[in-house]
Amino acid sequence: MKRFALLFQQVDQTNKTNTKVDALAAYFTEADEADKLWAVALLSDRRPRRTVSTRQLREWAAEQAALPPWLFEESYHIVGDLAETIALLLPPPTADSDFPLHYWMRQLQQLGSLEEADKKAAVLDAWNQLDTAGRFIFNKLLTGNWRIGISRKLVAKALAKASGLDENVILHRLSGQWDPQQQRFSSLLYEEEAGDLSARPYPFCLAYALQDVATEIDTPPDHWLAEYKWDGIRGQLIRRADSLFVWSRGEELVTDKYPEYHSMLSALPNGCVLDGEILAWKNGQPLPFGMLQTRIGRKTVSRKQREETPVVFMAYDLLELAGADLRQQPFEKRRALLEALVAAAASETLLLSPAHTIADWAQLATLRQQAAAELAEGVMLKRRESVYHTGRKKGDWWKWKTDPFSVDAVLIYAQQGHGRRANLLTDYTFAVWHEGSLTPFTKAYSGLTDQEFREVDAWIRRHTVEKFGPVRSVQPELVFEIAFEGIQRSNRHKSGIALRFPRMLRWRRDKQAAEANSLADLEKLLLGG
Repeated sequence: MKRFALLFQQVDQTNKTNTKVDALAAYFTEADEADKLWAVALLSDRRPRRTVSTRQLREWAAEQAALPPWLFEESYHIVGDLAETIALLLPPPTADSDFPLHYWMRQLQQLGSLEEADKKAAVLDAWNQLDTAGRFIFNKLLTGNWRIGISRKLVAKALAKASGLDENVILHRLSGQWDPQQQRFSSLLYEEEAGDLSARPYPFCLAYALQDVATEIDTPPDHWLAEYKWDGIRGQLIRRADSLFVWSRGEELVTDKYPEYHSMLSALPNGCVLDGEILAWKNGQPLPFGMLQTRIGRKTVSRKQREETPVVFMAYDLLELAGADLRQQPFEKRRALLEALVAAAASETLLLSPAHTIADWAQLATLRQQAAAELAEGVMLKRRESVYHTGRKKGDWWKWKTDPFSVDAVLIYAQQGHGRRANLLTDYTFAVWHEGSLTPFTKAYSGLTDQEFREVDAWIRRHTVEKFGPVRSVQPELVFEIAFEGIQRSNRHKSGIALRFPRMLRWRRDKQAAEANSLADLEKLLLGG
């Protein structure tokens, strides 16, 4: 654990990619096999399931630190991170152990089967053996809030440096679902005991956000193909070894969540992999993403849900055909093979994303403007000669999203942020007018500059009306333009609506609270007005 905690500090305290790669490569060279495997799992965002509630951890930590609950909570609000708060407040350990990372991962997994008293004893015993850095890592894993600023591509680069293997080969081997409890590091990396790999997806090719066609694209329009950026869930549909597998971009196997796709088992040939969008679709057109969300978290999908929110697979790329990897073939060639494959499948559940040739950039701008009417997020622009690369590579694939919706709203509540903004009031609740009073309708905590956050924080502290625990009610004076990607009805909110990806677009210093938008304005957006 000490060695892994040191690695965490090394990569967390630098923004230099090469320094991070060097630290990771050194770890993968020096650590034992079991620790390497768990490190790869944790660094590639395979977080363990939370086995202890945060309420329990707060109570146990306050008790061990001999602090009243209110003082522990105040400390937490200042620090902004529960794992770090506990690590800092606990008394020094009375024991010293040098158990490896895989030992502590096994301890964490065993907590799930214990009664609360036994869980508490095990957690207190761990806290008593670990130093501050080790406690921080252990607590992060306990809370299920494990995150580190490392991409899977960076992990693969470090593994390539340590092993001599090709980085792209490693990325493919890290894809899909594998269990660090049942896998060996050598079999994962070198496939000595690979077993059945038929379900394994390919790493996804990602696009860069396009801001200005004139300055960011230096080749003529006829070098590109355009299509709509569909508002669904990115996925890969795999037909191999007489089986069907559907993966989300987050590398979750979701085959059973979308039984509509089972018909593809007979419609598609063995040895093909399609890239596309899991899309809610009915009566020949896409449904709002909010309707698809009603199916995302379900373990089983009822007949009623399937009838109300049916899905299709909107295919836009072909990565494998007849067992051959096509990713290094030009996109234009992959596209032609995909068109033939979808036509031959003749499935109502498998659709082909329409491609558009571009005569000039004005035509692309028009296509982007029409995206909202198609319930799409914008347009994708793909270079005809581009290969299907891993991750993001600037210049081959671009996404040009439509302009977001926006309304002017009044700040009414605030509370402290987290992480580096833990000492500032940066999490805000906003309201719009309804029948002469302000009705809260959304929260937002991003979009302002650091200087603006400091200014708003100072204003809030001077204009606080009332406190409700960590939440402050403020004088309703400041107006902000709130941008969002979508809007839908919601029974969970007092306003009756919910926004998708709300954030602060700008601080409207030029407006008074009375000039903010109304709930009726939001209703018009909801109705497409």
